[in-house]
Amino acid sequence: MRIRALVLAASGAVALSALAVPAAQAATTAGPAVTFSSLKVNSGKDIVVGSTATVTVSATYTVNKPAGLDPNTLGTLPVLYRGATVGPDSDDLLAGDDAGTCTVASSTVLHCSAKIQFRPKSSDSDLDLVSSEAGTWKLGAVAGNDNSDDVTWQGDLGTTHLQRKATLTTNASPEPVKKGKTITVTGKLARANWDTNTYAGYSTQPVKLQFKKKGATSYTTLKTIKTSTTGALKTTVTASADGSFRYVFAGTTTTSPVTSTGDFVDVQ
Repeated sequence: MRIRALVLAASGAVALSALAVPAAQAATTAGPAVTFSSLKVNSGKDIVVGSTATVTVSATYTVNKPAGLDPNTLGTLPVLYRGATVGPDSDDLLAGDDAGTCTVASSTVLHCSAKIQFRPKSSDSDLDLVSSEAGTWKLGAVAGNDNSDDVTWQGDLGTTHLQRKATLTTNASPEPVKKGKTITVTGKLARANWDTNTYAGYSTQPVKLQFKKKGATSYTTLKTIKTSTTGALKTTVTASADGSFRYVFAGTTTTSPVTSTGDFVDVQ
């Protein structure tokens, strides 16, 4: 289990450190009877992380609380988790560095936002992502009361995909080429490896070869081929008209979609 060490803060005071302590020491009672709703991470889009740079995304959510609970004593935090339930004993748990910031909508409702950091490489190896963590994550949240040890966890607030960033290249040759002759289109599909902080070829993946005739406004798919064991792409077409070739990868649960830059070929 990899749990990021986190502290929730409310009004500058420590409200909760449940994520930083063993499960046996963390209170998981109903506590302040806080519930969460309308959690949206990264505006509902997939979270795409490259090989080294930290990616920070925003989260928004609503907190429902008892009217008598002072919002200034409440710390809240959205989390990503894997496993059947959310809590200190979740199989995997990710969250941001700081507690959410909330505004009072009514005596019982708070509108909140928070930042969540994803680090493929950092000065603290405990915060590093590993490649096996790419894929589907569940969304949840946790709340702590500054005036008590009570902790409230809530899961099943949605899902998101944490994806390894993909890169894709295209090279069509020869340039120029005579009409009717063969054009060879090569390329490579790679994706971020969070274990080595590099990009490595993505093997046996379907990739579309597309062509846009000079003067046209859109591409047309010519064929679909698969990458080699090293992520390489290679196929041939017959030269018919001036235009641009490109490769397009639709993406997977673990890896982002990507479209290469078009490569123009002059057909004579």
